[in-house]
Amino acid sequence: MGILSTTTAICQFRVAGDLPAGDLYPWIAEHLARQAFQSIDQGVAEQSVGWVHLDDHRQMSFDIPAAFWRDHYVAFTLRRDQRKLPAALVKAYLQVAEHEYLSAHPGLNRVPKQKREELKEAVRLNLLAKTLPVPSTWDAVWDTRTGIVTFTSLSAPIIELFETQFKKTFEGTRLVAIHPYARAEAVGGEGLKPALEQANLATSDAAIDLIRSNQWLGWDFLLWLLHRTMTDSSEYCVGQPGPALAGEPFVAYLNDRLVLVSAGEAGTQKITVAGPQDHFREARTALAHGKRITESTLYLEKEEHVWKLTLKGELFHFASLKSPKVAIEKGEHVDEGSEREAAFYERMYVLEQGLQLFDSLYGEFLTVRLGAGWGEELARIEGWLAGE
Repeated sequence: MGILSTTTAICQFRVAGDLPAGDLYPWIAEHLARQAFQSIDQGVAEQSVGWVHLDDHRQMSFDIPAAFWRDHYVAFTLRRDQRKLPAALVKAYLQVAEHEYLSAHPGLNRVPKQKREELKEAVRLNLLAKTLPVPSTWDAVWDTRTGIVTFTSLSAPIIELFETQFKKTFEGTRLVAIHPYARAEAVGGEGLKPALEQANLATSDAAIDLIRSNQWLGWDFLLWLLHRTMTDSSEYCVGQPGPALAGEPFVAYLNDRLVLVSAGEAGTQKITVAGPQDHFREARTALAHGKRITESTLYLEKEEHVWKLTLKGELFHFASLKSPKVAIEKGEHVDEGSEREAAFYERMYVLEQGLQLFDSLYGEFLTVRLGAGWGEELARIEGWLAGE
């Protein structure tokens, strides 16, 4: 599901490294063009990876601004075409080729090893020539004001492919994942920085260390929010920059689905609590016995607008993110290009507003979690879990 879809999945990165001073347009255009997608329809290549247009995945030229430039956004799509041959198919055709070879060489009881490899490669190339590549695409939007890149896949191999292709394309840069600790640094600001650094359990600045050593951020955030969902009004105020005005009210709560995990000698145990919840009794029992919430469905509501998403607590990936619908006008007298561009801006507006609400919610949690009153808050949560 692409960035323009009402429901999508996203993860975010910051662009690190050296960027040219001044206007980025010519530099980005040149580098996207160098790594543009190349079709393999007429060959036998097994894979091709490159950039295409966000609006039309068949277009791969970046010589005009309309191809990728949207005000302060750079919008492009990663396309990968693959030819895949089922192992059973290759085996069947190889058996036919071996039979024909032995028929032509009656003095042999079996095909020599080297010849068998040659036959296998010939069979594979012949089948590849008859197989159309299957395309897959994932959208990316780079906000050049903030340096944040939003990418529409949560698959680890695809994220790695995107990071590699981005680094290869924009030499001298790299993508740094916005994981819970990195997001806490951005949201907490200078005011919470000393407390956050003191609470940091990582022994290095490596992203994998910051993620694994600070899983408590995701665990405690979801636990705190579950408690607030059941015992408070679930009302918050906008406290982070974005489209919504500071101080505007919104509602945030967990519902529908929780995933709880515990690790012990018997291995990892996972419990999924699904369906609308009144009291979260099953989840509270699991939490009281030491399990942690690692994933949950989160609702964010502001006026008549609703954002629904599945929050992955370990990495702060946003799965099944459903935002307010953006309508694309169609008709005989509608300029499709202008309408698509307008829809893109509106889509980014509602997406960024949803992320602004999430960051505001996370910021309120961090104020509590890193403050002097966390011990009392935790005692209240534990009392609630115990049914007091």
